[in-house]
Amino acid sequence: MEVLREKVEEEEEAEREEAAERAEWARTEKMMRPVEVRKEETTLTQEMLRDLEKKLSEIQIPISAELPAFTKDTIDISKLPVSYKTNTPKEEHLLQVADNFSRQYSHLCPDRVPLFLHPLNECEVPKFVSTTLRPTLMPYPELYNWDSCAQFVSDFLTMVPLPDPLKPTVQKEEKVLPKKYTIRPPRDLCSRFEQEQEVKKQQEIRAQEKKQLREEEERLMEAEKAKPDALHGLRVHSWVLVLSGKREVPENFFIDAFTGHSYSTQDERFLGIESLWNHKNYWINMQDCWNCCKDLIFDLGDPVRWEYMLLGTDKSQLSLTEEDDSGINDEDDVENLGKEDEDKSFDMPHSWVEQIEISPEAFETRCPNGKKVIQYKRAKLEKWAPYLNSNGLVSRLTTYEDLECTNILEIKEWYQNREDMLELKHINKTTDLKTDYFKPGHPQALRVHSYKSMQPEMDRVIEFYEMARVDGLIKREETARTMTEYYQGRPDFLSYRHANFRPRVKKLALSSAESNPRPIVKITEQFFRNPAKPAEEDVAERVFLLAEERIQLRYHCRDDHITASKREFLRRTEVDSKGNKIIMTPDMCISFEVEPMEHTKKLLYQYEAMMHLKREEKLSRHQVWESELEVLEILKLREEEEAAHALTISIYDTKRNEKSKEYREAMERVMHEEHLRQVETQLDYLAPFLAQLPPGEKLTRWQAVRLKDECLSDFKQRLINKANLIQARFEKETQELQKKQQWYQENQVTLTPEDEDLYLSYCSQAMFRIRILEQRLNRHKELAPLKYLALEEKLYKDPRLGELQKIFA
Repeated sequence: MEVLREKVEEEEEAEREEAAERAEWARTEKMMRPVEVRKEETTLTQEMLRDLEKKLSEIQIPISAELPAFTKDTIDISKLPVSYKTNTPKEEHLLQVADNFSRQYSHLCPDRVPLFLHPLNECEVPKFVSTTLRPTLMPYPELYNWDSCAQFVSDFLTMVPLPDPLKPTVQKEEKVLPKKYTIRPPRDLCSRFEQEQEVKKQQEIRAQEKKQLREEEERLMEAEKAKPDALHGLRVHSWVLVLSGKREVPENFFIDAFTGHSYSTQDERFLGIESLWNHKNYWINMQDCWNCCKDLIFDLGDPVRWEYMLLGTDKSQLSLTEEDDSGINDEDDVENLGKEDEDKSFDMPHSWVEQIEISPEAFETRCPNGKKVIQYKRAKLEKWAPYLNSNGLVSRLTTYEDLECTNILEIKEWYQNREDMLELKHINKTTDLKTDYFKPGHPQALRVHSYKSMQPEMDRVIEFYEMARVDGLIKREETARTMTEYYQGRPDFLSYRHANFRPRVKKLALSSAESNPRPIVKITEQFFRNPAKPAEEDVAERVFLLAEERIQLRYHCRDDHITASKREFLRRTEVDSKGNKIIMTPDMCISFEVEPMEHTKKLLYQYEAMMHLKREEKLSRHQVWESELEVLEILKLREEEEAAHALTISIYDTKRNEKSKEYREAMERVMHEEHLRQVETQLDYLAPFLAQLPPGEKLTRWQAVRLKDECLSDFKQRLINKANLIQARFEKETQELQKKQQWYQENQVTLTPEDEDLYLSYCSQAMFRIRILEQRLNRHKELAPLKYLALEEKLYKDPRLGELQKIFA
């Protein structure tokens, strides 16, 4: 280390001496050369370089007040129309008016921010903001209402923060000019050992930072909550104002174009308004926004509150009360005001932008390329166009636990056009709980399905649309040992059924639940109040204890009582071990009655009640078994639906609906054939032969016979020619097939698999053509005599050949 240090000191001393010599030589050169040359050839030492760097860092470059511009890398300006690249004389006049208006505004209101009047467009041409708007009526009913239109615009837009959040401008990128003279960097004299020690120290620091990551995140969250926003109220934002009055709008409200949400003008998030504009005029807010936008009056015709730029015929009228309106009665003043307006009025030029054209594909795609990703704090929202994903996924919201968005908490997925009516899927990554939400129309009337696994006899909750089910089932909850069902609107007033199971003695596959159902231990059923029965005879709850062979009943409580009647039956077999019939005894029924009655104490009544309960117990066990089978069927159906994830396609969607397309093509083919058939029937078969005779001359008997014979002979020859043509094509196809088969027999050994596939494909197509030609030939032979007889009959009945009818009369 001693030697290294001495060597470094020697090198530094030599470098200082060399720098001193250069500085002395530079001073002598300054006296001999011009100032400009001396500045270019000045050589800086290391100390001078540090001083220069320090001075340059202290200089603050002011932001130039240039007009906003767009970058050209994303827009091909060569394809834009002329209106984008130049200004008309009227637009130039408007820009001069805007500049004059801006100067007056800056002089009268020096404390307010400059107006946003004429930014540069894509071609770097200044355009007034009102001329960038062009009202267009689109052929889509979804865009006629503000909510669906705002949602469409928000899906298409992508938010990009401004470089300067305080000014609505996009600065041009300054080109870095190449430097003619460069400074040689100083020599690196750092020690490698010190660098290695520094690397080790950095690794230790990173390890400590990883251990304290959670604590730092918590502190960061607290700091974010407590830290005030230094730019609160200074950021620039634009949104849409909808005024009340037209199209049944009851009150004014705002629309945020990036989210598509509406907000009241009393919302505290909107701190103030600088200016408004539409396609007709430009207004400046002259009201104080100390209370946000709550106290603003949006009467654009009031020049005291809203200063307008253009004095034209399209400016808004001032809303006056009856008292103010009664004060304006002087007709001369009105005429003078009208003359002043005519002198100073200036109409807004037509918009320079092209008319908005949205194709059906672009309207359906909405987001750019059909997909849009929006990143939020601890959340990410993804959107897709309908039918872009094969499973119908249109939106996904992912919520994260940390700020880096690495640990997922939950996922929500929205679907459209699903045949299984799946609308929403909610996945909780913490509990691994999945919840599916369905629209009405599912084959099993599903509404909600919550589960952790698709295996049967696991924890799940299934909710149904009760109006679509006959049994009135609303919800079914299932675990490994229980099943609970809730009902509504049943004729037997059943509202609740709970079944307890015990493990199977022999473990079988889960798919064998149909053949080996779970043993039932207990069934509990509850009922709504039946107003047709007295409360002491209307059962509120009954419990079938199958393992203990007992049945418990609890009746509804009367309004004037504080307790309800109860009854318990000991269910025994009907015969004993010897085959003797068991007789009903008093100890087989234990009851508590609030108001005892004589007929309930009789053994016959108790025996009939117990026999009825036995039948009900058997029916309840069967219904529980059917419920298990229904769960298996639902799970099997859901697995098939998730594997297929088929989508529904409207019959009016001619692009995707293959069945509708095939049906439409078949109908067009039938209509075309029908048209050809009508054209054939409308042909005049005697026209070529009648053209040989003088026009207007009446046919003689001999001429009529000759025309008939010539027409039939010509038609017969046409039939023969058609048959010969079909026969010739048939023979040609047969010969080509034979030649191909002979070629295959000769070269069968040397053929490759591709050649064999081509040969088989050719043979298949050739056999198909031969079969079709054979069918056409046979059909022609069958129909030719019939067509000949039909033509002969038409000739006999033709009024132009009336002489033939006289011959055969």
